[in-house]
Order: sequence, then C-alpha cells, then structure tokens
Amino acid sequence: MQSTMQEEATVGEESTKTIPKISVIMPAFNVAGKIARTLRMTRDQLNGDPHPHEIIVVDDGSTDTTLREASSLKDRCVTVVGYGRNHGKGYAVRYGSRLASGDFVVLMDSDGNITPDLIQRYIGALDEYDIAIASKWHPESRVSAPVLRRFLSHAFHFLAVSLTGIRVSDTQCGFKAFRREAFDRIISLLSVKQYAFDVEVLTVAKLLNLKVTELPVRMTLSSHFKFKKVIRMLVDLVGITYRLHVIHWYQCNLRNQNARYRPIIKW
Repeated sequence: MQSTMQEEATVGEESTKTIPKISVIMPAFNVAGKIARTLRMTRDQLNGDPHPHEIIVVDDGSTDTTLREASSLKDRCVTVVGYGRNHGKGYAVRYGSRLASGDFVVLMDSDGNITPDLIQRYIGALDEYDIAIASKWHPESRVSAPVLRRFLSHAFHFLAVSLTGIRVSDTQCGFKAFRREAFDRIISLLSVKQYAFDVEVLTVAKLLNLKVTELPVRMTLSSHFKFKKVIRMLVDLVGITYRLHVIHWYQCNLRNQNARYRPIIKW
C-alpha cells in the first residue's frame, strides 16, 4: 500500500514539472515576400514540439512591407516588434532578447534560407551543451551556395579564427540555440550591431568556457550580397580583436552584467 502511494506521488510530481520554454528571436530586415512563410514554417515546427514556445520577430527598420507581413500572422505565440531605423542583426537580437522569456533561446534568420525542421535536435543538444550552432560545413549539412559565397565564407572564417582564437568550423550561419543562462551571460558583453555579431558571440562564449557543439543545417544561399556588408564585417572583426587582445575589455567585464562598451566608430 505504501509503495503504491509512493508511486502515485512520484507520478504526480512528474506531471507537475514545468516543461522548459523555447524563445525564437528572429531579426528581420527587408524580407517582404519571405517572412510570412518563414514564420508559418517555424510555428508549425514548434507546434509539433511539447515545449511551450514564443517567436519574437524584430523588424530592424525595414523599408518594405516586412512589418505588415509579419504582423499578418495572427498567432498568440508570435510577437512582432520593430523600430524606424535599420541598426543591424546584432542590435535586433539584443532588442529581442529583452522580450524573450524562454529557458532556451534560438536565433534564426528570417529570410527562409534555413529550414527550421532541426529545431528539436538543437534543443535536445542543450542537455549536454550550453550552445548549439549550425555549420554549413558539418558532414550532414545540405547547403546550396554559389562558389563566390563559399569562397567569402571560408575567407572570413579563416580571419575570424586567426584573430580571435575561436575553434568552430562556421561562425556566420544564422541558426543558433542557447541555454538561457549562457545566452544572458553572453548578451551583456556584446557591442557589434551588424553581422560580425556572431563572431563576438562565440568569442565571448570561449572566454566564459561555455560548451559549444556544431550541428547540421539545411539552407540555400543566393548569389546576391553587398560588398559594403563584407567591409563592415571586416571592420567589426578588427574591433572585436582590439577589445579581446589589446585592451582586454571582454576579460575585464566577464562578471559585469551591466557592461557597456563605447565603440571608437559609432555607426
């Protein structure tokens, strides 16, 4: 009798355990014609998962109909916010992080280039790791990309690894998952507003000795890109290197949750 009561108590305790929540932060800039489909695919994928979830779309000053299209998806789990001026992916992620309430945080591009069907695998990896990142060069990845994009990706990766010491095969793939405590520790030390934001994330993660794993991704990259963005990424990479190796700003502020870096170049 006592054994039966103990078993019932155990079942009752298990049934009342809180299931961790997933927050997806999706920065968006001028992705009209793509954002609604990306949102539907992500929502449908998460609806098949036992975890409660939310999707936070941050319209990063789009000049097309991105904001309207994102807002057209009437779903209580989707929150759409934005502001009038374009600042960059890093800025948008930090903006969205203030609204995220999940135990796991997923960063995902909004242009539909990456399919969200592996979200569950990334969340599952967080049982053992602090961060799970997508790699275009993972042996299980399926990637369609023009030769020039592949060359530029390898070249930037070589520079990022050489200058920061991070040891991953791909920094720039727009799909990453974090344990919330790891995400919060990293986000307070970030200052890059544009696309080198991903390098800064991994640089800080290395300094914090966080465990990172690389997982496959399915994605398609177009041949369209702007060299202006490439130049901006290189300048931001130099800034990360300066803070890391010259003034040791990251190292001095690892335990400072209120750290705010004032960049030399304000852009």
